[in-house]
Amino acid sequence: MGKQIWKPGNMLYPLPAVMVSAGDREGNANILTVAWTGTVCTNPPMVYISVRPERYSYHMIEESGEFVINLTTEKLARAADYCGVRSGRDVDKWKECGLTKKKASTLKYAPAVEEAPVNIECRVVRIEKLGSHHMFLAEVTAVQAEEAYLDERGRLDLNRTGLIAYSHGEYLGLGRKIGTFGYSVRKKSAEPQRDRRQRGKIKRGKQTISGKKRKH
Repeated sequence: MGKQIWKPGNMLYPLPAVMVSAGDREGNANILTVAWTGTVCTNPPMVYISVRPERYSYHMIEESGEFVINLTTEKLARAADYCGVRSGRDVDKWKECGLTKKKASTLKYAPAVEEAPVNIECRVVRIEKLGSHHMFLAEVTAVQAEEAYLDERGRLDLNRTGLIAYSHGEYLGLGRKIGTFGYSVRKKSAEPQRDRRQRGKIKRGKQTISGKKRKH
């Protein structure tokens, strides 16, 4: 089968569908759902979100220079969709979705969403007016993680939270694991071979220790 040539467009999917919370200097707060978002730098940790200027939250972010990226899960999928199709000019999204404002640890105006497993606190360093969307480039100032998803070593087991993705108008669960980072080039462990050699020694002489027979 052949491929069709289409006009230029954004077909980069799947994407994270995150709830972005923002606040203004008067104490108003809102949530908007954003899929145009991602990581841009590790050190310093930086992210971006792209927002249409006509969105209700746009001027909150522009004026305060703050926002919080709240990761969404299957349990939060309905709230994420609602916050993407309703405007804060008309409804109180916090109340309608049953979401709770949580104080950010490093920000003054933007609250976090308590129900999200991870809250990424961000401070804007630059605004790029690209066209239909303006990109807020931001530095991550803190991350809040739900303790229920920490393992016995204190590491975040993020894939246990039920994260969702957005692809071509649909919300999707992440599905089964097919590998881990670097698995395609990772050498097979030599441990099974050592175990097999050790078992062979035991079969040949039950009193063998470190390859030498015990003297009676």
